Amino acid sequence: MTADLLATTVRPYAWGSTTALAELTGRPPTGGPEAELWMGAHPGAPSRIDRGDGAEPLDAVIARDPATELGPRVTGRFGPQLPFLLKVLAAEHALSVQVHPTLAQAAAGYAAEDAAGTPLDAPHRIYRDRNHKPELICALGEFDALCGFRDPRATAELWQRLDLPVLAPWIDTLRTAPADTALRTVLTGALAEDRARGEQAAAELPAAMRKLATGGDPDAASWAAYLAAARDYPGDPGLLAAMLLNHVHLGAGQALYLDAGVPHAYLRGLGVEIMANSDNVLRCGLTPKHVDTAALAEVVDFRPTAPHHTPAVPAGSGELEFLTPAEEFTLSRIELGDPAGTDARSDVRLDARFGVRIDDDGPQLLLCVRGTAHLDDGPAIGPGECAYVPAASGPLRLAGDATVFRARVPRAR
Repeated sequence: MTADLLATTVRPYAWGSTTALAELTGRPPTGGPEAELWMGAHPGAPSRIDRGDGAEPLDAVIARDPATELGPRVTGRFGPQLPFLLKVLAAEHALSVQVHPTLAQAAAGYAAEDAAGTPLDAPHRIYRDRNHKPELICALGEFDALCGFRDPRATAELWQRLDLPVLAPWIDTLRTAPADTALRTVLTGALAEDRARGEQAAAELPAAMRKLATGGDPDAASWAAYLAAARDYPGDPGLLAAMLLNHVHLGAGQALYLDAGVPHAYLRGLGVEIMANSDNVLRCGLTPKHVDTAALAEVVDFRPTAPHHTPAVPAGSGELEFLTPAEEFTLSRIELGDPAGTDARSDVRLDARFGVRIDDDGPQLLLCVRGTAHLDDGPAIGPGECAYVPAASGPLRLAGDATVFRARVPRAR
């Protein structure tokens, strides 16, 4: 057993780019939005592999023989399922402002909705599985996002510059109330208790922000980001939720980690995203989909938080790893063709004859984003293609001139 080339699924969400995934893979655009390329075994869109008897969903292959596919370390910790999901995300419009539950919240929420008889595919269903969803996004180019609550007093000063009377009561709350109370009051007010004010503000904000985005304001880049979200979702009071968050700009190779309870939204750009194997999302606005403000208030962490920028640290010759506290996944980037020498301390070792040698006792996904990477006794993978490496495969070599993202389950931290 070596490695399998995955047949993957593109999710055509409305916010997706019409060109980015096509350009990455070198194929013609479909003409419609292509938002996410899913690689893994999530039952919502499992990848497929063919070992000679026809294509099968990866989750079914794993369920048939988890010991061979996942190995005892991963099976013992997470059971008979691949614990992570890998994606390429291509945003042309803003995603909804959203938050993910803790593991305990996901399990309780799933059980409660099941007990209430809410179908899994119901539009108002919140919990699609029992898992939490910590995630990491690594930009492949210029990438804009919103992440974590700004200090409410700083937000009050920011909003004051808009000179909009409709915001005055919330500006006062942000200045005077304790931070978590202020953020909870403004967020839930704009979405529910004082929704009429939220809708009025959403209608008036674009003109006021446009002046600041183009008039030499020190926060012009942030105003431009919020203005783009306003154009994507005109009149949506979720814009107020977005404007409570820090604006983050990532360059190629920079990464951002998001834990449970942290509100966030991706605005524009192409990136590699990895997360626990879940699709649980609670939305705060900037979406036509269901928003449950009461459930949201139970999950959101209303403390101000700085964005969790995740530096890449050397993990062997040619490999940089993005370290996070997540137990389900770790992501690294391998540059093939880099003659950096040999680091025997790592499980990725550069061999002058064969390239980078990969060894792990758990399952791995290898996603190519540049060039062509060759796996010995396995497939070649080009841009946008992904190989699945079962735990039982043993050491493999990667060779070529390519950039490859490697997803796996970390050993005990």
